[in-house]
Amino acid sequence: MYRIMLFPHDAEIGELRRALWAHRIGHRFTEEEEGQVLWLANPDQHDAMIQLLSRWQRGERLTTERRRKASGGNSLAVPFRQAPVTATALALSLLVFALMGVMGDIVVAALTIVPVGIVNGSVMFGSLGDAMASGQVWRLLSPAFLHFGWMHLIFNMLWLWYFGRQVEALQGSWRMLTILLVAGIGANLAQYATGTVLFGGMSGVDFALLGYVWLMSRRAPQSGFFVPQMLVVFMLGWMVFTMTDAAAAVGFGNVANEAHLGGLVVGLAMGWYYSGRARRL
Repeated sequence: MYRIMLFPHDAEIGELRRALWAHRIGHRFTEEEEGQVLWLANPDQHDAMIQLLSRWQRGERLTTERRRKASGGNSLAVPFRQAPVTATALALSLLVFALMGVMGDIVVAALTIVPVGIVNGSVMFGSLGDAMASGQVWRLLSPAFLHFGWMHLIFNMLWLWYFGRQVEALQGSWRMLTILLVAGIGANLAQYATGTVLFGGMSGVDFALLGYVWLMSRRAPQSGFFVPQMLVVFMLGWMVFTMTDAAAAVGFGNVANEAHLGGLVVGLAMGWYYSGRARRL
């Protein structure tokens, strides 16, 4: 990371930060004793950052012009322009949740990792091998878009947007798509391997993004990634808590723990690989 400028502790830098993200300039603000320090991830973006800083210091508006051009005047399109993979995954999760509310279990049965049906009044499950042989390859990923309650949906979407937008801003949409596919499928297979069929949620991808962003920030700080240490502690602590009997006692017993762990392992593996590449550049 390259130190650019020191701001007073009480400086209002919200618009500047939004503009830097909108222009895909990798950066980080840190709180130091002397004030807020702005760091630049990629030195090739130095001139672009200085231009934005100059405009901000002159009191010009920074974010609206670029956002209007990117969205064609439609504010709803802005997230899809800034982070298309993350925004699409979020929108699909919301759509599936809405369809579940309207159509019920038929949506769940279409997206579970193996086919589900009712035979002679009993629930019957197909096999993953048969599903793949019949061309239902979407089932490897589709459980990630199933959410079984508002809290389940909201928390997963918050972490998806927080981490996913950072990945796309700093490393592009293809990297985010790769993480989503590998972690989503990996987490689903890890959960299925335990004999569970009826599960869902984006949390496996969220834990993969946590592991990825954390390792990138630790092993390749010049990459611009940042995650608060307390957030890492909280999410890992939560994962461990849901694996204990205490979680079941307070109503959190039906959690896809293996999907969380599987996603985290995938994210750490990818983070180790790509941070190693970044360190050699």
